[in-house]
Amino acid sequence: MKRLFFILFSILGIHTAQAECGMSGMQFYPIQKEIGLNSLFILEGYAMSQKTVVSFKDRKIYLESDKGEEVELELLEVYEGQMNLTQAVFRPKSKLKPNTLYRPKYENETERESLEMKRWNDEIKENEKVEWRTSRAKVSKLNRKLGLEFEKNELNHYGCGPASYAVFDIINADESEAWFKTEVVEIETNTLTTFYLFERMGNVEVGHDMCSGGFKFKDSHKYKVRFTAMNSDGDPLETTDWVEFDSPYQKMKNPFF
Repeated sequence: MKRLFFILFSILGIHTAQAECGMSGMQFYPIQKEIGLNSLFILEGYAMSQKTVVSFKDRKIYLESDKGEEVELELLEVYEGQMNLTQAVFRPKSKLKPNTLYRPKYENETERESLEMKRWNDEIKENEKVEWRTSRAKVSKLNRKLGLEFEKNELNHYGCGPASYAVFDIINADESEAWFKTEVVEIETNTLTTFYLFERMGNVEVGHDMCSGGFKFKDSHKYKVRFTAMNSDGDPLETTDWVEFDSPYQKMKNPFF
């Protein structure tokens, strides 16, 4: 009877997590599968997987080639988001070899961590192992005219809570993968939070979805943000000026309109 109860509880728990928010998960950047020989890497942990990301302060991480050779990664930065997300930024301690397939590997890697080293392939509609292949060609520089322009505040309510964003349009984008080091200051308290954001449908969305995000907002508060765009090799464009915006929750002063 106890075993039956445990099975039913587990099934219900899985369905609840799928219908609402999961308990863990990892994201790996670059998204592009072909990278340069000096690429940076960002690992992002959600919920329980934040422990994995934080552990890299005292734990080694490698890229393992298809020939079994290992390149240790050097931890550059760890950024804790304001809602269930933590990021670690790495660079290889030695130059990667050209035309070589690499996959991430952790010191004392657990079974759960191994299972999380997958990401969704929209072309084949299924998860696949995280891997990158190096190219002799240098990663493309970003368009020097690339910029960001405030479009709107967005607030939507879902079953598990609100999704809240200040939405910025990306101007003069090209095909290169762009990373946006994003700094947000809550003006009243002068509190600074830094997090890397990535393009989504031609926009950069500063905030959080119903489960997680780099930034949270308070009702009736004002904020300012600036961005430093860079390619996956970490070559930055000039940091933007500060742009002020209101909390997206201000649009909910009257919840019926």
